[in-house]
Amino acid sequence: MAISATSATDSSNPAAALASASSSSTDMQQQFLKLLVTQLNNQDPMNPLDNAQLTSQLAQMSTVSGIEKTNATLQALMNQSSSSQTLQAASMIGRTVLVPGSQLALNSAAGATLGVNLQGPADTVKVTVTDAAGNTVRTIDMGAQGQGTQTLAWDGKSDSGAQLASGSYKVSVVAAAGGKAVAANTLTYAQVASVAQGSTGVTLNLANGGTAALGDVKLFM
Repeated sequence: MAISATSATDSSNPAAALASASSSSTDMQQQFLKLLVTQLNNQDPMNPLDNAQLTSQLAQMSTVSGIEKTNATLQALMNQSSSSQTLQAASMIGRTVLVPGSQLALNSAAGATLGVNLQGPADTVKVTVTDAAGNTVRTIDMGAQGQGTQTLAWDGKSDSGAQLASGSYKVSVVAAAGGKAVAANTLTYAQVASVAQGSTGVTLNLANGGTAALGDVKLFM
């Protein structure tokens, strides 16, 4: 089992991030006060700095400082959440998941199971299976289906009823409702080999060489 990360930042230590932000905010305040004192010491006695202007500058500094601390707090929470997701995803290593994909592994003795994900209800749903040469070997009419994920068992036979050899096949799906196309995609099963945490979130590295986002998992066994 393996868990990897693309960054060595201390994402599990929100306190460190907040301390760093606090230090940065303090430095900014000190620089601002130095500039303000210099401005007061060198102001024109005949045209002194207006109280309203001084108050406005102090308010702006306070606002900038508050925004910086808020951003640091949010970033720390996001980092902590990301680390938590990685640990949760680690429990899926070695398990089989149903994720978006078109490559289907057929075992002639046991057949194969796949899924389709529909963005809306459909009157007709047809799944097409092609071999390595791109030839259509099986067309499966699933009939009317509701919105969401539906699973389908394929016995591994062609349209003529012949048993096909074990190997890799490709699947696609077309769905329609009232003569209009319904967005749909195929789902295949794969085993999780490892988990990686990157800038876009948690990624599952699959044993078949593919990858999937944690949010793409429709089912796991």
